Amino acid sequence: MRKIIATSGAVAVAAALLSLPGAANAAPSDTRQITSSGTTSIRSLGTGADGLQQPELRAGPDGEEGEVPSTRPNPNFRNGKFPKHPLEAPVVASSALAATNPAVRKSIQGLNHRDQRLANNGNQFSLEPPDQALCAGNGFTVESVNSVLRVYDSNAAPLTGVQDLNTFFGYPAAIDRTTGVVGPNVIDPICHYDPDFNRFVVALTTLHVTPAGDFSGRNTIDVAVSNTGDPRGTWTIYSVPAQNDGTEGTPNHGCTTDGVTPGPCFQDYPHIGGDANGIYITTNEYDLFGPNFSAAQVFAFSKAQLAAHPASLRVTLVQNLDLFGSPGFTVWPATSPAGQYSNAANGTEFMLSSIAGDGAETGNPTGTARRLGLWALTNTASLDAATPELAISNRLVNSETYVFPPTSDQKPGNFPLGQCLNDTTTPTPFGPGCWQLFFDPADEPAHDEVISHLDAGDTRMQQTWFTNGVLWGSLGTAVRVGGELRAGVAWFAVEPTINGAGKVGGNVKRQGYLALARNNLTYPAITMLPNGRGAIAFTVGGRDHYPSAAYAPISSTGAVGPIHVVGEGVGPSDGFTSYKAFVGDPPRTRWGDYGAAVTDGSSIWLASEYIAQTCSLSEYLAAPIGSCGGTRTSLANWSTRLTKITP
Repeated sequence: MRKIIATSGAVAVAAALLSLPGAANAAPSDTRQITSSGTTSIRSLGTGADGLQQPELRAGPDGEEGEVPSTRPNPNFRNGKFPKHPLEAPVVASSALAATNPAVRKSIQGLNHRDQRLANNGNQFSLEPPDQALCAGNGFTVESVNSVLRVYDSNAAPLTGVQDLNTFFGYPAAIDRTTGVVGPNVIDPICHYDPDFNRFVVALTTLHVTPAGDFSGRNTIDVAVSNTGDPRGTWTIYSVPAQNDGTEGTPNHGCTTDGVTPGPCFQDYPHIGGDANGIYITTNEYDLFGPNFSAAQVFAFSKAQLAAHPASLRVTLVQNLDLFGSPGFTVWPATSPAGQYSNAANGTEFMLSSIAGDGAETGNPTGTARRLGLWALTNTASLDAATPELAISNRLVNSETYVFPPTSDQKPGNFPLGQCLNDTTTPTPFGPGCWQLFFDPADEPAHDEVISHLDAGDTRMQQTWFTNGVLWGSLGTAVRVGGELRAGVAWFAVEPTINGAGKVGGNVKRQGYLALARNNLTYPAITMLPNGRGAIAFTVGGRDHYPSAAYAPISSTGAVGPIHVVGEGVGPSDGFTSYKAFVGDPPRTRWGDYGAAVTDGSSIWLASEYIAQTCSLSEYLAAPIGSCGGTRTSLANWSTRLTKITP
């Protein structure tokens, strides 16, 4: 059987303060002891062979965010939390394009789909989108994308091979291509460097499987911490049960399989930050097999204890975050350069969220907003105690308008996978038509695929950064630029406070938009150095640019410089999520889920997605099929770009 995909659910691809009072201790917490599941190290296990191998795609739901609709009823509109009607996209001036890149110290192609698919001797699935993790310090840079990991030096020279994350975390391969046995599904990697204890932390969500390869319901937040400041050495692994159905010491959050029958939850879209005392992983919790979204969760760890990599580790779960009657959604914890922490209320970790998303999780029916959620987790020094006593409070703050962004168009060019699906004449071992390499005759596609529009995400908060007492964040938004509706960036500088009762307050100190006429800017990530210089990383794509890696400098005064393209795309995105034959009509071309921007001393590292290769259909069909001279695989051609700048 040549058909290479079988789905049953999500495709395997993820300025004034309002007068609302902040709420302290708004979410219950519990603390558990998690025994180490062993040690690991980064090592390459060999590269697989080119060409099609069935199955290429994991069957069944894989926990990509936004694929499970929420049935939570919409909250009311008291206090002006949500707009009564959809807000108009802001009208924004186009930024200029920089002619040169003098701040760039190094820029290289990072991990790509070929690296990911062929890792671990090819015992991997094809995956979209490229979920990007990045952390840097002590002369090393660690990049993780989807299900692989690699270490570079401070000049972006690779120091290790490409390691698959299943093996790194001690699990069987994603798929054993000799026996056909399917292993756990590891999703949404995140990475953090702790400058105080000189440790690297890599974490993700793992969806465990039965011997038959079906999802068992069990899922874990897996955390690996380097035992030293050298990520090429030994790491210690902790696996935190996270199904939250009352099993394995987890709380019971009432998730279901059908809206009624009890079932497991799962933790989607994990993200990471840290203050002086802790490392924090936030997630979005959904039913694994059912229709509902629960709320954001926080998994809190003592930094000192993590750095010591003990045999048993405490983790405190701050549960079911609530923002004035709405579930918290993508509550992104802040990262800080060394020493740039808040000591208020015995240690504070700040977080930001939007109140829109696509509306399904937040209950905002408009997909638009002009408020942000400002959060504070306080008393974080208690994480070093046997029984931590964390408190959480939040506030709604007024902001500029943000609106669900449109998809991103692409310049015309070769799209050989799509062209293969349209082809009906090329000879193959199965009959005429390139499409027969992928599908049985009974599943013949309509042969009407076109160059797709890239998914620009929704309005959830992207990366947040806390420096010099200011909390920086960014997200995607629709903008009107050059008379057209396009995807752009909204950024915010929030000045948070903690009052005598330990509750958070504050307001938006500065904010603005970023847009480029005729083009789209997607998946921003913002960071700021202590010297007041920073950057916003993103992808540029549209009429003038194939999907390209870019950034704009930003200062603590709110001045935003021109757009610098550091990795010019050379062709359209040509992945399997672009085409109806694989994912149904309409297709949703998955493009990123998040990028990354981190500080490293006086420099900044940026990571964004782009397209680094292109080829014709004839080149695609040359043996080995889909390789295009060793630049891609048969099912996708995405790549990442790593760039070091000193602004």
